[in-house]
Amino acid sequence: MSVEIPLESPIFVAGHRGLVGSALVARLEREGFTNLLLATRRELDLRDASAVTAWMEANRPEMVFLVAGTVGGIMANSTRPAEFLFDNMMIHASVIEASRLVGVRRLLYLGSSCIYPRGATQPIREEALLTGPLEPTNEAYAIAKIAGIRLCETYRTQYGCDFISAMPTNLYGPRDNFGLESSHVLPAMIRKFYEARQRGDRTVTIWGSGTPMREFLHVEDLADCCLFLMRHYDGAGHINVGTGQELSIADLADIVRRIVYPEASIVYDDSKPDGMPRQVLAVTRLHQLGWKASTPLDRGIADTYAWFLDHQADLRRNGEY
Repeated sequence: MSVEIPLESPIFVAGHRGLVGSALVARLEREGFTNLLLATRRELDLRDASAVTAWMEANRPEMVFLVAGTVGGIMANSTRPAEFLFDNMMIHASVIEASRLVGVRRLLYLGSSCIYPRGATQPIREEALLTGPLEPTNEAYAIAKIAGIRLCETYRTQYGCDFISAMPTNLYGPRDNFGLESSHVLPAMIRKFYEARQRGDRTVTIWGSGTPMREFLHVEDLADCCLFLMRHYDGAGHINVGTGQELSIADLADIVRRIVYPEASIVYDDSKPDGMPRQVLAVTRLHQLGWKASTPLDRGIADTYAWFLDHQADLRRNGEY
């Protein structure tokens, strides 16, 4: 399939200041789209269904990228599960229902690879959803994301809405959150190595054993894929978005070490949780559609570190450092 999206189409990017949303806005602007509809948290609380509906009725978007959410790493998921479950379920439900009410032409909902069972066969295919228990350290977030997928599917079935969903793997890139207790593994590593270098520490401690296997997708690749899927994907079920390439946390730490602080040695604190032992997505369907990620991991990490160095004042002001 191929969907034409005129450059003047009103497009709502829900969550435009986040990691994904900011990259998506930049991607759409480079493409030449001229009518982007954006609202900050102060201007619109996406958890407030009545406010979201009123805003959508006033602005009448034709396309919606639903990339907003409350996110964080293992520590944040473990200590704030109610917040992760409530916020994300309310955001998804409010935006999807309002999109139906105002007749949005197409909606892309972005989930997370944590939706899959802890023991899923690797690489994880889309069919693995709901085939086993979830990873306990991010169960609340995963349940909310699964609900978002099912909302898109059931709205398609009951109301005929052209709503699709995509599940990206672990993300990283400029504008990430570098808070040690709220960030994901890669930005947390960048900050740890940077601060160790500033202090002159000889070692850097990494959470867990270093053995879990992960894949990482640059956020600019994801932004490009979101626009691609909006134009070319029409499946009722969700589709995986990733690189199909994996490495151990230990190997990831070594790449960050070489970029940020080559003189450091790495030690592992195996008293801290590892999360899922392995998580890599099967991306056969995405490749068959004609899209593949293009950013090499080492170059992407170097670019992210450069952005981190240039924006520390902003990060501190926003409470993300």
